[in-house]
Amino acid sequence: MAPDERRAALIDATLPLLTEHGRAVPTRLIAEAAGVAEGTIFRVFDSKEELVEAALAKAFEPGRMIEDVLAIDPDLPLRDRAIVLVTLLQDRFREMFALMHAVGMVGPPDRHRAEHMDRIRESFAAMTAVFEPDQPELMVPAGQLVQLLRLLTFSGSHPKFSNGEVLTPAEIVDTVLYGVVRRPAEVTA
Repeated sequence: MAPDERRAALIDATLPLLTEHGRAVPTRLIAEAAGVAEGTIFRVFDSKEELVEAALAKAFEPGRMIEDVLAIDPDLPLRDRAIVLVTLLQDRFREMFALMHAVGMVGPPDRHRAEHMDRIRESFAAMTAVFEPDQPELMVPAGQLVQLLRLLTFSGSHPKFSNGEVLTPAEIVDTVLYGVVRRPAEVTA
């Protein structure tokens, strides 16, 4: 295996172990999960901490999210596309919340966010494109719809923010698309 392939295999093996064991994950477990000898870790990384930081950097990179968003079927009705998007967002947020909790982080590291700003913008653009065909029916720009869905999904998916009552994707979508107040019947002249 080439050094870049070993590096990638070690990073991929480390991510789920960080969620399970936090930063205290033994290098022996990482090596076993990657299918390499423990010493291989230190031929590719200077330290376990460098491997952990590389794994965290990968976790915060939105690459897979962009691919998943681009795969949303554009022929689905608006509400269904929104539910698919919110489900993707909710899964991503839950993964990040669990990882951050396990490694003792209270937010994404600024340096990782700065490194991936272009990809984050690309992710937002892909999400916005999901709703651009619906712009004539929307009361807000498609990008604002995405921002509202992201904000409610973020807060509605974190058990501490939602008082332990995590919102479902349908609840999030219906709240953003349709609101929570019944509108009085329009008065006709």
